[in-house]
Amino acid sequence: MQDRLGRTIDYLRLSVTDLCNFRCRYCMPENGVPKLPHSAILSVEEIAEIGQAAAACGIRKIRLTGGEPLVRRGIVEICRRLSRIEGLRELCMTTNASLLPELAAPLREAGVGRLNISLDTLSPEKFARITRRGSLDDVWRGIRAAEDAGFSELKLDTVLIGGFNDAEIPALVRLTQEHPWEVRFIELMPMGECAGWEKSCFLSADAVLRACPELRPIAPSGVARRFRLPGASGTVGLISPMSHNFCSECRRIRVTADGKLKGCLHSPEEIPLRGLHGAELESAIRRGILQKPESHRLNFCGSGTPRDMNEIGG
Repeated sequence: MQDRLGRTIDYLRLSVTDLCNFRCRYCMPENGVPKLPHSAILSVEEIAEIGQAAAACGIRKIRLTGGEPLVRRGIVEICRRLSRIEGLRELCMTTNASLLPELAAPLREAGVGRLNISLDTLSPEKFARITRRGSLDDVWRGIRAAEDAGFSELKLDTVLIGGFNDAEIPALVRLTQEHPWEVRFIELMPMGECAGWEKSCFLSADAVLRACPELRPIAPSGVARRFRLPGASGTVGLISPMSHNFCSECRRIRVTADGKLKGCLHSPEEIPLRGLHGAELESAIRRGILQKPESHRLNFCGSGTPRDMNEIGG
């Protein structure tokens, strides 16, 4: 389905929880978020029904997000139900990987086709500092478990933070020499916990090209500009919502864990989906697609949405 600007919208980012077992400094408060009552979060059945209706509206790819989706009770059953939806071509997930040693194989069996794994640093000490409670060893174990389960061409997502991980750019890029992974550098966005950070923290993704001038451009994928080191097994992606606005190419909508449809990560407008069924649910999703904003409202004064990243499913 096309929105009013002629963009084909075929990608849904679907949050299954706003909870997480990490407390990443740019995403969540140090003490976490209040746990909502079970009744306030989409049920397994509601998630499957929204996925079905979205597919009827032209959605062909669903990415499950959180918070951390693997802390959601019933996550394997959610994946199994979504993967069976007629017309859906791709079911994928973004995760911090810490729970993949136990869940990688069940997720693969349930129909998840691809994983994006958050990895902001290669230093165990810095990893513990940025996540406030995570272990880098757990992430590496999760990556190995994912590959053992048959997930190939993993994507590793690195949020660029000036003064924190910019010196690690060459080392992160070198991961692609030996592994068929795509290391993707994502510009930090001034929303939620990091909205008041020093401006020096917000790096352009072009810093990657300055740090690694040997990178050569290849075909883009979605909103990611892509590059490759000569002879490398993997690739490098740059996602630049701040310095290279890609809103004209955006093909996604989002549904929050409490059942609100958002046309843009940074938009305050939301359409409630809970309690809707059948044609009424499809009509609400179509309305959300047609009302998708032309561009985000993000600037260095902050985002236009009152929600934090973990509440939206960034």
